[in-house]
Amino acid sequence: QVQLVESGGGSVQAGGSLRLSCAASGNTDRTNYMGWFRQIPGKERELIAGISPAGRTAYYGESLKGRFTISRDNTNTVYLQMNSLKPGDTAMYLCASSNLLFPPPRAPSEFIYWGQGTQVTVSS
Repeated sequence: QVQLVESGGGSVQAGGSLRLSCAASGNTDRTNYMGWFRQIPGKERELIAGISPAGRTAYYGESLKGRFTISRDNTNTVYLQMNSLKPGDTAMYLCASSNLLFPPPRAPSEFIYWGQGTQVTVSS
């Protein structure tokens, strides 16, 4: 079992920035790729970014590349730096962990552990 706890969400004005964190604990030896998703009510859960276990490989959802940056450190914490935020970025942001090795997981179904999420609200 892997436990994931997100933090760093909140309310921000359009154009602002936030940095989300996701701390992994438990059986993290089995943690491979990790990812950030967002969930807007009434819409499908959307991949924002994923990152390999050593942090060398990062990949992004097509609509978000350029404003968001994923990273991870050697303490099993994954970060999501979000810049130039827009009202359309308002969502619940969730961290997830996958045991898949290749290819890099992208679909929500390919991630087996999920955090509770942290709410991000962007006002105009």
